[in-house]
Amino acid sequence: MLFALSLILSCQLAGELITRGAGLPVPGPVVGLALLLAVLTVRPSLIAAIRPTVAVILANLSLFFVPAGVGVVANLEILSNEWIAIIAVLVVSTVLAMLASVATFLAALRILEREAE
Repeated sequence: MLFALSLILSCQLAGELITRGAGLPVPGPVVGLALLLAVLTVRPSLIAAIRPTVAVILANLSLFFVPAGVGVVANLEILSNEWIAIIAVLVVSTVLAMLASVATFLAALRILEREAE
């Protein structure tokens, strides 16, 4: 478990360092997740090593939303002043995520159909 957590947190730290150092407009954990994907692609044997720890983290994922909920409550004044912009961003980002999911599904379906022929 210690190795798995070290790997995951190291990738997140590296992502933070990269985004802050390069001034990228992407959250550090997103870059860290891409780094973790790259590491697991290069070394697939690590997947089995981190799977049990990741399963525990995912099973308790709801606990990670508690700090976010506290942050929302602590910033209710900002939310009440900017609610129109927040709603617009939520709607647009949701639609874009759904369109990206559909495009990915269709692309995967085409690839699988070509392989089946």
